[in-house]
Amino acid sequence: MQVARAQQPIAAAAVTLVLWIFGVASFMPPLFKYTSQSVLLIIAAGIGIFVCLVLHLFFIAMAAKRLGRSPVVWVLVSLCFMPVASIIGLILFEWFSEQEKQAAA
Repeated sequence: MQVARAQQPIAAAAVTLVLWIFGVASFMPPLFKYTSQSVLLIIAAGIGIFVCLVLHLFFIAMAAKRLGRSPVVWVLVSLCFMPVASIIGLILFEWFSEQEKQAAA
């Protein structure tokens, strides 16, 4: 039953991670010349990055708690090695979920 409860936070964490990547990408060289032309766009992208990061960490903690793992450890690892650890963490969450589904069946 824990697995089914963790599916929503895992999906939400993946969506917020993708949105965070889009926000960060707006400050990378190919897109920066367009982003830097508007102060409003810079502010919007910065706020978007912050909000997506906070929500992503919140959903990671929620998924970890629902799967019976330590939310603090998963959030710290995800934050320290962002975005690679978040991607790996989401893959591991999904892998653990699949294993628990197969064990329950």
